[in-house]
Amino acid sequence: MSFIKIMVHTVWGTKERLPFLNNEIRPTIINHIKTNANSKGIFIDRINGHSDHLHCLLGLHSELSISKTLQLMKGESAYWINDQKLTKSKFEWANEYFAVSVNANRLEQVRWYIEGQELHHKKITFQEAYEEFIKEYEKGEG
Repeated sequence: MSFIKIMVHTVWGTKERLPFLNNEIRPTIINHIKTNANSKGIFIDRINGHSDHLHCLLGLHSELSISKTLQLMKGESAYWINDQKLTKSKFEWANEYFAVSVNANRLEQVRWYIEGQELHHKKITFQEAYEEFIKEYEKGEG
């Protein structure tokens, strides 16, 4: 039997970085994404975010690519958010996303980072954090 354990840190935002994910609806959306992912065999280790984006540490499914995994999670959740009328206007996720593999010895650091999103974004914008990620992973430190 094959054994695969590939952990991926993903980040995706709302279209045009609109702050739809307020403190009232973000937990509901996160819980829905977890339930939906689980029903599709996608393991979510951690998920959290801020007003305009989500971070997710997930185990890559052996039969799903990263793009297919995120398509399933983003597409279904956007449909559900609109169906439930959780936002006043049409909700959409941005097309782009960030995804990097996570070394097993860095899992706790990534978990801590994801859990601390609210505090983190009191100090730094999404764009600044994104630029830091790119620099870090381009140097191979991720």
